[in-house]
Amino acid sequence: MPENVSSRPVLPWFARPGARTWRCAPAPVDVRAFHAALPDYAPTPLTELPPLAAELGVGRVFVKDESCRLGLPAFKALGASWAVHRALSARAASGGEPGPVTLVTATDGNHGRAVARMARLLGQHAHVFVPQGVHPRAVAAIVAEHARVTEIAGSYDEAVRWAAEAAATPDAVLVQDTAWPGYEQIPGWIVEGYSTLCAEVDEQLTVAGVTEGPDLVSVPVGVGSLAQAVVTHYRSRPSERAPALLSVEPEAAACVLESLTLGEPVGVTTGETVMAGLNCGTPSSAAWPFLHGGLDAAVAIPDADSTRAVADLAALGVSSGPCGAAALAGLRATLTGAGAEERRTALGLGATSVVVLLSTEGPAANPGDGS
Repeated sequence: MPENVSSRPVLPWFARPGARTWRCAPAPVDVRAFHAALPDYAPTPLTELPPLAAELGVGRVFVKDESCRLGLPAFKALGASWAVHRALSARAASGGEPGPVTLVTATDGNHGRAVARMARLLGQHAHVFVPQGVHPRAVAAIVAEHARVTEIAGSYDEAVRWAAEAAATPDAVLVQDTAWPGYEQIPGWIVEGYSTLCAEVDEQLTVAGVTEGPDLVSVPVGVGSLAQAVVTHYRSRPSERAPALLSVEPEAAACVLESLTLGEPVGVTTGETVMAGLNCGTPSSAAWPFLHGGLDAAVAIPDADSTRAVADLAALGVSSGPCGAAALAGLRATLTGAGAEERRTALGLGATSVVVLLSTEGPAANPGDGS
């Protein structure tokens, strides 16, 4: 493997003792059956990579490869499909106007494309707002799903505000994967949709002989919805051994790390990063209690670490984009360099530990990053 990239003087890092004892209610049991009934459904691969286990000084390393999920190059379709299903069902049950509605969302790319795909498949319309910096090919992929796309000269958080305003009409439904006070039901459904990914990991680890579950799961984080789903999955089992949970963000947009450090949710000013899908400045209000209660640790990484991880995973046969490879880059930064032994101890990792990295996207999800 290449030389250690974690030699920076101070690693942006936070650890909270006691997270493994925090508990919450489980996700609904019917989500997996819903996804299994979709035409393109198949579990995504969980690939074991022994060279990474040797490099990181643990027993086994597995990568959950979300480079092709329901025909799209990222995990987002799990949340979007379940949320759109629930939202349209609720609208019909409440006597909403018949006929097509417009599904509105803001996105850095993958979530918007997933919402647009569901709209097209279900005969609905889609209007997607994208912030400054989203690559033209990512925008073109959303347009190819027959969605209307509005590009704004601002950040992701500003795009969310535009989408919320555009959805304030009787024939529109906001399908956003971040929550704020007063808008939490649909983001909650999106989080529920991600539970299928975790259920697949359980089954695949069992097949691989890991019957007690992983010792650590590394999760790339934007606003925190996937991390909320992961926390929900592993912290809703009172009688079972709980793994350590590590969140990974770009240094240019480390809103969860900053919030955990301060003990309350805060917004940060974001910069540019190749990890476009993680370039978010404010944690989801619905996710925050789960992140604050259930995450063992958080780390922020520079673009160079993620770019290297993309290449390393590709060399081992796993197709990952910068956001997905962040899971490896963050764990590598955590377990190497100055202070590594203290961080390893905080996470409870040893020579026989089992680690799962959630590679949330393939290269096609984040075009133009150079990978």
